[in-house]
Amino acid sequence: MLDDLEFDDSDSPAIGLVPPGVPWQQVRDHIKIARHHLLVRSADGGDYAGAYWTGTEMAVVADLGPDEDAAIDEFRAFLQEHDEI
Repeated sequence: MLDDLEFDDSDSPAIGLVPPGVPWQQVRDHIKIARHHLLVRSADGGDYAGAYWTGTEMAVVADLGPDEDAAIDEFRAFLQEHDEI
């Protein structure tokens, strides 16, 4: 489990912000247990990706861009459009 995540809960669903440098395996393990929607920055500090649990596996929405606020909005819109909230 990832401890002390910050969350953007300004709208639904709330999205956890993964600290830089957390490996994808830890992200997957956290999502599998906690079922949080998470925003993850690429290892090279570039674009963000959104990660969520489908019920059987982790799904990733890649290429959300380098701006955190815009990435949160885009990921949240994706989740709402696909009934993943």
